[in-house]
Amino acid sequence: MPDAARLLAAYEEQVRHAELTIPEPGLRLDPDGPVVRVTGGRRGFVTGRPDLGVTGPELDELIARQRDHFAARGETVEWKTRGHDRPASLPERLLAAGFEPEPPETVVIAAVADLGLDSAPPDGALVHEVRGEADLRRIAALSAEVFGTDEDVLAADLVGRPDAATHVVAEADGRFVSAARLEFVPGTEFAGLWGGCTLPAWRGRGLYRALVAHRARLAAARGVRYLQVDASEDSRPILERLGFTAVTTTTPHVWSPSAKAVR
Repeated sequence: MPDAARLLAAYEEQVRHAELTIPEPGLRLDPDGPVVRVTGGRRGFVTGRPDLGVTGPELDELIARQRDHFAARGETVEWKTRGHDRPASLPERLLAAGFEPEPPETVVIAAVADLGLDSAPPDGALVHEVRGEADLRRIAALSAEVFGTDEDVLAADLVGRPDAATHVVAEADGRFVSAARLEFVPGTEFAGLWGGCTLPAWRGRGLYRALVAHRARLAAARGVRYLQVDASEDSRPILERLGFTAVTTTTPHVWSPSAKAVR
């Protein structure tokens, strides 16, 4: 089996199955036929089987139930789709129901054993793990500075679910200049690399690679076999050079209470 196909098969069998059956710390799963609603995080989340097994009006009704569930909660919701999912009409039907697509990302996977784990941070930066409320709030402040995210909302999520991830930062001159997290997928051989953000002045200096390597070492110490990233077009080439393989794409479709009326 080609490497990409083998990695995608492992992802489907383990990560996709875990999304539907194993809640992350602090989250709740609520099944509805071929999909699961997830509550307890910064926003609602919907994920489903690779083949939902429904089409036409039945699919429209399934989508509307998820939207209306979160509308009743006054909560934004993300429906996570993958490029190879079925039916192929799912994205257009989400759009018709008022969901808006965010930029697509590429799902890349690597076997930890195949990665080089010796990338060092640039001079003047120390890469290390952090925990505790004060450090989590500093990460939220960094993300707000880099991406313009809502600092209070992110801080509340990080502080409210302190065991959901292992956080790694690069620190220089007494401040966090880059941060990312490692999330172990319970019951699987996978862990995910998420949330990377770096101050503009520190980009292009090797911090991204150093934080990937540090988290890979932590994953290896826990017996993780595979690392997975939903990579932006900025990070995908770096990850592929490090040994990751593209297996599919993913596009978040988001509905919010302030969304325009359904067409």
